[in-house]
Amino acid sequence: MTTNRPATPVLIDTFGRTARDLRVSLTEKCSLRCTYCMPEEGLPPIPDAARMTGEEVIRLVTLAHHELGVREVRFTGGEPLMRQDLEQIIAGTRAACPDLPIALTSNGVGLEHRVGALVDAGLDRINISLDTVNRLEFAELTRRDRLPSVLRGVRAAVEAGLDPVKVNAVPMRATLPGAPDLLEWALDEGVQLRFIEEMPLDADNTWSRVEMVTAQELLEVLGTRFDLVPAGREDPSAPAELWEVAGRSVAGSPAHVGVIATVTRNFCAACDRTRLTAEGTVRSCLFSDDETDVLGVLRSGAKDAEVAEVWRGAMWGKQAGHGIGGTAFHRPRRSMGAIGG
Repeated sequence: MTTNRPATPVLIDTFGRTARDLRVSLTEKCSLRCTYCMPEEGLPPIPDAARMTGEEVIRLVTLAHHELGVREVRFTGGEPLMRQDLEQIIAGTRAACPDLPIALTSNGVGLEHRVGALVDAGLDRINISLDTVNRLEFAELTRRDRLPSVLRGVRAAVEAGLDPVKVNAVPMRATLPGAPDLLEWALDEGVQLRFIEEMPLDADNTWSRVEMVTAQELLEVLGTRFDLVPAGREDPSAPAELWEVAGRSVAGSPAHVGVIATVTRNFCAACDRTRLTAEGTVRSCLFSDDETDVLGVLRSGAKDAEVAEVWRGAMWGKQAGHGIGGTAFHRPRRSMGAIGG
């Protein structure tokens, strides 16, 4: 393996992977306080001057697309709906990058009031986080009684024509018995459900491999009500293993449920992601504490070519994998809410 980076514009690393999927955190703020993501009091606020402006987000995403080979972008948080200029960010990205797929990850609170404007601005797809359709469980898990708002947001996203609408769920011990109910609801609503193993990214540092619900446990619980048939992955770099729900269909096609085994069957070897925090730093891996400040380079007056070269260098040093369960693994200092999903 060469220690010198090849002369290529794309975001390659020393393990031969190419990052083409950009995740951009827009804020640390959130309208919920999910126990596996944020402390009850919320995250320490980022000073306004340190957070990327809408114009800076658009410039960096445009640079990533035109100079670095990024083929899709997903805006995350915290909760991106907490940014009042979200529609302007999406519209500016669409104008600068007409062929770039634009996605959003949201908790769905208040989405019903803005989804039309987001679609008009250029939003293509959305993932909505929802771990249970039991209102009491939802309130305990998120520390907020906002389930009705989330459910209205999901339906509004479907009615607005977003396709697909995906729902992401983290199975927990408390919610695992209700997992079949969540899948039944998703099938009835015509949305794609994906379960994601809980990762050690909680702000309270209570994650435990022993207590974590594994993909295998989840499948066994779902199997008490549904006949699930393995259906592989949509593409090699897709994190979700798909299972066909036998005898069920959505919009005339076979229904599927996805399972993302981030811990027990990780997909690090096929990872194609690069991340920007809300402060404009590049993270090559969700579990790496190494961050490279590209916003500072941009604000110094550097041209796009210089910013791009710094970004390439950050990704060249990407680690092989998260190593959860290994003796060398250490939790990242920042929680999921501070990094962006």
